[in-house]
Amino acid sequence: MTDHTSGDADMTNAPLIIHGQYVKDLSFEAPNVPAIFQELQESPTVSIHVDIDTRELEHNMFEVALSYQIKSMIEDKVAFILELIYAAVVSVNVPQEHVQPMVMIEVPRLLFPFTRSIVAEISRDSGFPPLIMAPIDFVSRYSQQLEERKHVAA
Repeated sequence: MTDHTSGDADMTNAPLIIHGQYVKDLSFEAPNVPAIFQELQESPTVSIHVDIDTRELEHNMFEVALSYQIKSMIEDKVAFILELIYAAVVSVNVPQEHVQPMVMIEVPRLLFPFTRSIVAEISRDSGFPPLIMAPIDFVSRYSQQLEERKHVAA
C-alpha cells in the first residue's frame, strides 16, 4: 500500500515553494584600484538602489529577482561599482489576492540574506572592507508601491 500523503504531496500544497535560486547577473568594477586603497582611511559614501522584478513563468510559478546597483565613493573617486541580480523560481499556492504580496514581500525577504552575503564577500574579496547591507523593509516598499500606483491611477 502506498502512502499518498508523504513529503511530495505535502510540497504541492505548500503556500510557497522555492524551486531554485541563482545569480542571474553579477558585475564588479574597481576602476581606481590600487590607488584608491591609500584613501580607505576615509569612510566611503555608499549608495544602494534595490529593485524587485517579478515575471510569471506559468500559472502560479514566478521568477522573482532582486536587483542591486551599488556605488561606493571616496570623495569624488569611485571605489567600486557592484551590480547584482539574484533570482529564484517559486511556486505560490495562495488565494489570488495574496499572490502579489507573496512574490513582492515574502520571496525577497527570503532571498535577501543570500544577496547580503554575496555583496559582503565580493567587496571583501576585492580588497575593500566587507559591505554589510542593512535589512530591507519589504513590507514598507510594497506599501509605498501600492500608494504610488493609486496616485498614478487617480
